Amino acid sequence: MNRIVYMVLRNIYRAPYWFLKICSFCREGDTHTEEERYAFLSRMVTKINYTGRVTVESRGAENLPQENGFILFPNHQGLFDSLALFETCPRPFGIVIKKEAANWILVKQVIQSIKGIVIDREDIKSSLEVIRQVTEEVKKGRNFVIFAEGTRSREGNTLLPFKGGTFKSAVNAKCPIVPVALIDCYKPFDIVSIQKETVQVHYLDPIYPEEYAGMKTKDIAQLVHDRIQEDILQSR
Repeated sequence: MNRIVYMVLRNIYRAPYWFLKICSFCREGDTHTEEERYAFLSRMVTKINYTGRVTVESRGAENLPQENGFILFPNHQGLFDSLALFETCPRPFGIVIKKEAANWILVKQVIQSIKGIVIDREDIKSSLEVIRQVTEEVKKGRNFVIFAEGTRSREGNTLLPFKGGTFKSAVNAKCPIVPVALIDCYKPFDIVSIQKETVQVHYLDPIYPEEYAGMKTKDIAQLVHDRIQEDILQSR
């Protein structure tokens, strides 16, 4: 919370412009391309992270599939995860976000501007509709981020089990699955300090449809989980 307040104070004079610009992306008839909207958000987030005294180190972006229409599956450490992805991912993406966070000021507008999808985790019908929506969007060539743990881990760099159901959209769309290892992303907002912090984002080798064809989603989930956890352990 200390760092969030610090970030707000450091950028308070920029905030009105940022907010109005993002709101303009959400208006019906907006002519900005997905790439233009994403580029603006990426620059904004990079500035926020810098002024918040957080350095985001990245590797493996060259591993991303050549063509769009893939899903990133990162581990989930906290509120900073999305900021780390916006700064480091060179390709536009939408996010599947839980309903509880979707109405926060600015978060709501950002999600609308990137055409993210809100999920009610307590509603099975809603979850099935999200799977369908993501599947259709990915087939059209859009990229998405899905946090397969379903909720944030509170064990630092130790992962929770990945939920098999979160991989159904990838299987249905027959798209590349990109494991993403987030390391120390819990520190910026969980540690009560505004001291400098460094977090890491590792884009691992994609898993293509021919590699996971015939696998159950729970087995795909375990495979992605283990690759991310192994990378985190090797990086410590």
